[in-house]
Amino acid sequence: MALTYFKRFRMEIPLDNLPEASPLPSGFRYCPWNAEMLKRHAEVKFQSFRFEVDANVFPCLGDSEGCFRLMREISMRDGFIPAATWLIENEDATTANWRPVATVQGVRDRDGNGSIQNLGVVPGFRGLGIGALLLLKALDGFRQQGMPRASLEVTSQNIGAIRLYERLGFRIAATVYKAVEMGTVQTTTQA
Repeated sequence: MALTYFKRFRMEIPLDNLPEASPLPSGFRYCPWNAEMLKRHAEVKFQSFRFEVDANVFPCLGDSEGCFRLMREISMRDGFIPAATWLIENEDATTANWRPVATVQGVRDRDGNGSIQNLGVVPGFRGLGIGALLLLKALDGFRQQGMPRASLEVTSQNIGAIRLYERLGFRIAATVYKAVEMGTVQTTTQA
């Protein structure tokens, strides 16, 4: 089977001088990690990535069960950092129920730095600034654990995410290529 390659950037940020996070908009709240929220994180991950290019780069992101397995795997890693793993929920004004709309997970890498695994915001809640606030919350969790730096990887086609990360202080540290079998690549649309 033929391979295609996706260009990705490894971006890094020092944690000693993080920007101050603004409060969440009205009707939103942070939810810290607990194992009972694993399915909620997985569902937000699926809703956030299923129609995005990252579902081609990492096919599990385009599948609900794949997102559940990935979330379970992340939460069971030795380096999993609960203090850098959060949900943002939004209150539905008509039902007064809270629904998860954004997720982030963090782990300690082999060098002892923070590593963002996934930052996802459900379409319909993008452009409100909650992704930036959630990322700052995760970075603060790494800082509280004594980590000097944090990193993440982003597909080069995800221009909006790259701009967000640069605005918060991330800088491109390396370019990497992810090989994917052509049979798993699907046509996606930007939400």
